[in-house]
Amino acid sequence: MDQLYIDSVQHSFGSRNVLNNVYLSCSVGEIIGVLGRNGCGKSTLLKIIFGTIAPHFKHLKIDGQLVKKGYLTGKVAYLSQAFFIPHYLKLSVAIKLYAQTHVKQLVNLAPIKNNLNQPIGSLSGGYRRFIEALLIIYSDAKFVLLDEPFSQLSPQLIDEMKIHIKAMQPYKGFIVTDHYYQQIVDISSRMMLINHGCNYTINTTDDLILYGYLPNR
Repeated sequence: MDQLYIDSVQHSFGSRNVLNNVYLSCSVGEIIGVLGRNGCGKSTLLKIIFGTIAPHFKHLKIDGQLVKKGYLTGKVAYLSQAFFIPHYLKLSVAIKLYAQTHVKQLVNLAPIKNNLNQPIGSLSGGYRRFIEALLIIYSDAKFVLLDEPFSQLSPQLIDEMKIHIKAMQPYKGFIVTDHYYQQIVDISSRMMLINHGCNYTINTTDDLILYGYLPNR
């Protein structure tokens, strides 16, 4: 079916209800943009899909199969907001852990080719973030979750990142969150907003004003 589908997501932290019957679908070939204010539950939703947070309730299907944790299927990759590759690991070793199908495209990218023998911790913070994102984008996973991939990046690297996401779009389904809403608007096939625990379909920036995400100018 080439689709990730999650429905009826409910989760709270203590007495604070974060997600209430949230649903989302993503097919291969789509880029789903998820917007929302700080603390609205964007990252929580991605972690629930990936499997590092166990919600109070969820209904998750990948390719028509009921799934408990996305990462156990081998079909879901997740770029967290924190660095995830050990600082001492050489980039060439990290590539072997993540990419086989698209490894030729990956190792021919200048940022990768020029740093293959470098420990990833030797790179600057923004550049390391960019490199880690490339490993996830070109990984073997069919569905890619990117949690604020544009943060810490220069405008040039943001534009490059969008090019790579678009390049892999025919082969994967992407779910992307970010505070830079214009980047999400630019790149997404479809968008949703999480607000007060619920999700809303976003078709235009006017919808972002309607739901209070952007000020009414």
